Amino acid sequence: MTAALIFSALPAFCCTSIIISGKATSDGRPLMLKHRDTGHLDNAVGYFQGAKYSFIGLVNAETAFDGEVWTGTNAAGFSIMNTASYNIKDDDVPASEMDKEGKLMYGALGICATLADFEYYLDTLGRPLGVEANFGVIDARGGAAYYEVNNHSWVKYDVNEIPCGYRVVTNFSESGRIAERRGVERYETATGIFAEMLSRRPYKVDHRDIFGKVSRSFQGKEKGTAYVIPRKITSASIVIEGVKAGCNPLQTVMWTILGYPPCGVALPLMVGNGCLLPDEVLPGPDGHSMLCDEARRRKDTGKDFRNLCAGADAETDEIFGKYYGKWVSGNLSDQQFFSEYAKMRQSFLKIYREKFAKNE
Repeated sequence: MTAALIFSALPAFCCTSIIISGKATSDGRPLMLKHRDTGHLDNAVGYFQGAKYSFIGLVNAETAFDGEVWTGTNAAGFSIMNTASYNIKDDDVPASEMDKEGKLMYGALGICATLADFEYYLDTLGRPLGVEANFGVIDARGGAAYYEVNNHSWVKYDVNEIPCGYRVVTNFSESGRIAERRGVERYETATGIFAEMLSRRPYKVDHRDIFGKVSRSFQGKEKGTAYVIPRKITSASIVIEGVKAGCNPLQTVMWTILGYPPCGVALPLMVGNGCLLPDEVLPGPDGHSMLCDEARRRKDTGKDFRNLCAGADAETDEIFGKYYGKWVSGNLSDQQFFSEYAKMRQSFLKIYREKFAKNE
């Protein structure tokens, strides 16, 4: 099955996500996937300075600095994502005052360090909130939860309290109206994939497992487009690897594939002590990011690039892991690691260019 065959006739804003609690992983680090489906296919990553914390986040490239973020992590180790919900709005707030999830997350990343901070933030924002969504949040103190949020209220699901240690969420809210659930087919597909992947606890799983078996997988109960995870409207896939409770929050990694995941490569992006983002993920003068454009171009060829992308990921991971492991073990200071990281970025892009130059 080629990438070009995986299309969707469903509306946009239909993301797939999971949070895996650090209490269930072998290294104690939580994992959070946001597989983004949207009508905004030109995605990029931006660096921002909030009221309290600096942060990085996935943005619509054409409006990158308009105060919206669609997944992100900050210097305190607070990370947030969302999926659209279609069954919890219970009012007549007009559509013109809705779809403010990106603004809500942008604001949260600038001031929140913990789940408790986020809950206070939700409680003190003016009503109506302008949202109908499921927000996934992890922090550097072991917190991991989903929040089902509408214009006036929210319901929390603590992933640490779920017996299996993880929760899959697509485009309906558990607390909402059953008859109006959306994204049920993808929920069933993703749940099946994760049940197989996470069959033994503690879970030995990382970003490459999730990208390979979910974000780039065409597995589904049927060949129909409603069941598969990567679709025509997929614009990015992100796995945030948090830190073990009480550890250095700067060690949070936002593994990011811009563009169509079966045709894109994963880069380890970090907040750091100033903007460390490669130019290739930032919005360029034309309002596009290079890596997103390249993945979109490959998607249009109809060829299968998944093995090539996975090979580039493996080499990137090997280089990054060498220094990251020393940092986590205490053999490198923050300053030393980020100095090395600034050099590593070029190695990641060299791997990417060489892989595709030889095989396209």
